[in-house]
Amino acid sequence: MKEYTDNEIIECLRNRQSYVVHWLSDRYMPMIRLMIYQKGGTNEDARDIFQDGLIIMLEKLDDKKFNLTCKFKTFLYCVCEHLWKTALDKRQAAANYLNRRSESESEKDFTDMIDYQLYEQIIQDVFKTLDPISKKILTLYWQEKSPREIADKLGYTYGYVRKKKCEAQSELTERVKRHPDYIQIKRTEIAAREVVH
Repeated sequence: MKEYTDNEIIECLRNRQSYVVHWLSDRYMPMIRLMIYQKGGTNEDARDIFQDGLIIMLEKLDDKKFNLTCKFKTFLYCVCEHLWKTALDKRQAAANYLNRRSESESEKDFTDMIDYQLYEQIIQDVFKTLDPISKKILTLYWQEKSPREIADKLGYTYGYVRKKKCEAQSELTERVKRHPDYIQIKRTEIAAREVVH
């Protein structure tokens, strides 16, 4: 297998040379797959994270001011590791949310029920403010459609759907955090903790 220097890789990616993407996949995908496996992921997770990692690399490299200060391999690994940690955090948050929903009403404290209803309302309100494409992609994602199924249904590329889903989730989260009711709930929770302690 031909070897490429980091500078050659960067120039090929900036020029969108597809052969170097295949080379990167052959060369570094096993390393990323092993990292994902060791942290509880699957082969599909590894493929998705690797593709998302390359998209981020391309965006970074398109900025002419960007200066790589370590080996390309190291940077790609760190980007993918961060993406996987973020994905695991989101999965855990989703699992916690679903667990909370599945609790019987009798087991819930009244205040928790009120907070839960408020959070639901905030999310619904914020969701309505997203752009139409984000709303469509998130709705299908919440219906447990895979990125490929969503891409086929909406007529977008797989990579675009993956990127747009991440952006939409991030935007939704940030807007929820800026919502006046959310801020009020958090202030109340902090005040309550201070009283308890």
